[in-house]
Amino acid sequence: MGALARRVLLPLIALALLGALYFWVVLHWSYSTGERAGWVQKLSHKGWLCKTWEGELALVSLPGTAPEKFAFTIRDEATAQEVVKAMGRRVSLHYEQKVGLPGSCFGDTRYYITGVKVSDEIPLAAGVVVPAPPASAAASAPR
Repeated sequence: MGALARRVLLPLIALALLGALYFWVVLHWSYSTGERAGWVQKLSHKGWLCKTWEGELALVSLPGTAPEKFAFTIRDEATAQEVVKAMGRRVSLHYEQKVGLPGSCFGDTRYYITGVKVSDEIPLAAGVVVPAPPASAAASAPR
């Protein structure tokens, strides 16, 4: 390998390795993790080349108040299908906040859903809980 090739090729290889290391770190490291509870009101599979699931969770703190919206991204197909099955029911979504991912190819938000738990109770206030109807009863109820 000539001196010119080493001067050009080695820095390019080093730059590519640093870029790969950066993406690996930001995809596997979380700035924060947490849970948000509410009702999934929107979920869509979108993107030109990199398809991700983008959704909104309606967070209601007290009955009669305007819901706050929590926008989220799902990259895992199995997790997205769990959310689709739980739509219309109160859920708790486990998320990881990722910082430093460039562009929208990784999703429209910084909040990536990694787990879904359907809630069997609906809290109205401190100590006041209404049991949610079973899924079969809610599906067969007349509209």
